[in-house]
Amino acid sequence: MKLKEVNWKKQLTIPNGLTVLRLLLVPVMAYYIYYIDKYGWTGFYLFLAIWLTDMLDGFIARHFNQVSDLGKVLDPLVDKIFQLTTGVMLFIIGRLPFWVPLILLAKEILMIVGGSFLFKRQDVVVKSEWYGKVTTVLLVIAFSVTLIIPTSRLDIIPRLFIVPVGFAIFALIRYAYYYWPSIKKH
Repeated sequence: MKLKEVNWKKQLTIPNGLTVLRLLLVPVMAYYIYYIDKYGWTGFYLFLAIWLTDMLDGFIARHFNQVSDLGKVLDPLVDKIFQLTTGVMLFIIGRLPFWVPLILLAKEILMIVGGSFLFKRQDVVVKSEWYGKVTTVLLVIAFSVTLIIPTSRLDIIPRLFIVPVGFAIFALIRYAYYYWPSIKKH
């Protein structure tokens, strides 16, 4: 898909609008997470709203034939921004160990570099697979618990992220294995 070949009218869909809304809500969520002691559950509610909106835009896109090329690129990009922002903010406020956002950031950089290479060289858009979706669900659960857990129980947080981060690494390996033949061609 070349930019000049895109029919932009077909890209203006409800799911893409919801994706843009999610993107706009991420910095608002980050603010409320940063001031979690002052605003309590607001950051958590915004976190859930962003995640539920992600599920809703995917449902609408698939069930009402509104899947678009823009959505195939924008939706996973906003997911990455959302997850990384959440991880970094939780680290900044002292609720998450450094290794969690670091590993997630490294994984996403590799995914973006590989995906950009495939898109630029072969017009291939890396599609979401089950292992990527499972990783997202595991991270959402772990982030949710991290947002609502009392500060007296923060000691369990590192253990809480072993499975989601392990699954993120597994997903990266699976994506690399699946797309490596396409990358090797160039």
